[in-house]
Amino acid sequence: MSQLDELTERMKTAVGTDSGLGKTLKFNLKGEGFVYIDGGTVTNDDKPADLTLTISMDDLISLGEGKLDPMTAVMTGALGLSDMGVAMGLQGKMQALFSKLR
Repeated sequence: MSQLDELTERMKTAVGTDSGLGKTLKFNLKGEGFVYIDGGTVTNDDKPADLTLTISMDDLISLGEGKLDPMTAVMTGALGLSDMGVAMGLQGKMQALFSKLR
């Protein structure tokens, strides 16, 4: 199983029947694929989303494990956000989702 497949399965487990985000979310893994979350659906589709996070697979894993601070990741360019306003509005919900990945 590839790292992308493992991540996608972990996301599916964390999301369950509803991500609780209320918006679509896409992780652009810088050439390693995509993880797209819409409600309770998690796919590897590259579809338009309310918020796209551009981050390497390694940095996403570090973020999920709590080893990389999200604000530090944004400030250093390790994490790109398509819409800072949406990201700020979803911050608490995304933290709750990430905590389920640990």
